[in-house]
Amino acid sequence: MSSVMIHPASYDNVRTAVDQAFEIFPLELQGKRVLIKPNVLRSSEAKEGIVTHPAVLLAVVEKVEAMRPASIVVGDNPGLVSYGANEEAFSKTGLLEAAKGYYQNIGNDSAKVDFNPDFMPTVSISQAVLDADIIISLPKFKTHGLTVITGAIKNSYGFLPGAQKAKLHRAAGSAERFHEILVDVFQLRIPDLFLVDAVVGMEGNGPASPDLRAIGLILASDNAVAMDAVMATMMGCQPGQLRSLQKAKEKGLGDYDLNTIELIGELRRIPDFKLPPISGEANLGNEFIQTAIHSRTIMQPHADPGLCTGCGTCVDQCPVSALSMINNIPRVNVAQCITCFCCQEICAEKAITLR
Repeated sequence: MSSVMIHPASYDNVRTAVDQAFEIFPLELQGKRVLIKPNVLRSSEAKEGIVTHPAVLLAVVEKVEAMRPASIVVGDNPGLVSYGANEEAFSKTGLLEAAKGYYQNIGNDSAKVDFNPDFMPTVSISQAVLDADIIISLPKFKTHGLTVITGAIKNSYGFLPGAQKAKLHRAAGSAERFHEILVDVFQLRIPDLFLVDAVVGMEGNGPASPDLRAIGLILASDNAVAMDAVMATMMGCQPGQLRSLQKAKEKGLGDYDLNTIELIGELRRIPDFKLPPISGEANLGNEFIQTAIHSRTIMQPHADPGLCTGCGTCVDQCPVSALSMINNIPRVNVAQCITCFCCQEICAEKAITLR
């Protein structure tokens, strides 16, 4: 039986929750090479709630330091094609300082590994991931327009450097197939411990939504499927409706049935929590809606002219070149769009919405 810790926390006292997590899920770190992987979607300020909060990272780094590992690496591959955005993203968010000198641009050194030939025969993964004896994953409690939640499983997508993530979005070609890719990437190297920053979460049109929600919790588990099941339940979503959890269970990676999960703390559904717009995940049993989704008639990205600065970043980084600038506003080619929502993830102005 897997366990999930649900512990009250604020950013001022987060160390108490971190200590409790390490007590419930003990790790032998002395003499080990440790990788700590926060969720660093893109360059943003901590108050925007897009990335793992620096206070959470700092508490984990200091806890790990005290356990005398051989080495510590703090790193992630943000959701941008440019390698140069890595350190910039850590710096602006405050995570560079919180890393206490252990930050590395893990996108600079990678190795090819075998992958699912249905998508790509090999992928490149950060060498730091392969070298680590212990990996501690620090997801952020957020929604996601494509996968409904972005939690323990999806945080491992950041193991892929540079253009890999965009290439796999293109290889998937559909939302349904992308969830299989997420689980395949997660399996390349399953982290040993997950601590979710749910002190302040994100609802609505995540993973870069302006809609933040005070939750006041740190979640922890050594099983990603159980963790994501608890997150989904808190958001008001049925875990069994999420394809990523279905596929993970099929592969023997864990169970999303709450009856099989030991809850250490009180699990409460967050009242009136706003899920992303209608998606294939949330309506798995409705064949009509699924048909509509696969015909791409429900959700498409749209730029808000009042927020868009016309920078063109979304156009440059769309994996299938489905966006073009018309009158200084990005427009989507519906026939080409694969609904990966990379454009929404990378928009610093939060000008891309789904409708």
